[in-house]
Amino acid sequence: MIEFKLDHKSGVPLYRQIIDQIRYGIASGKWKAGEQLPTVRALAVELKVNLNTVSKAYKELEILKILETQQGTGTFISDMPIEINEKERKGKLESICTEFLTAANSYGFTVEDIVEELGKREK
Repeated sequence: MIEFKLDHKSGVPLYRQIIDQIRYGIASGKWKAGEQLPTVRALAVELKVNLNTVSKAYKELEILKILETQQGTGTFISDMPIEINEKERKGKLESICTEFLTAANSYGFTVEDIVEELGKREK
């Protein structure tokens, strides 16, 4: 089952977050060609967003031939290979880290505190 997580506070449009999660999920091998996505309505209800938000994300991915919608059957991941270039990956990681550090700093944690805590965790 494909799982989505949206951050309403990130400033990134919700439809863009859905697109990015699908692209990165495919590129990482987490999601495979032929896998069915939730219907627009089901995903909108699950994420508590407007139907148009999910519809816009799916339509954009269909235009890019990343998704295929089969009338009466559903929306599926196509067999088009997705590769995220190093610049985009690095930019995404920097964005995640900046957001994370901003939140951690607001609670008084230092970068050293964070690195120490992360060092305790397994991959």
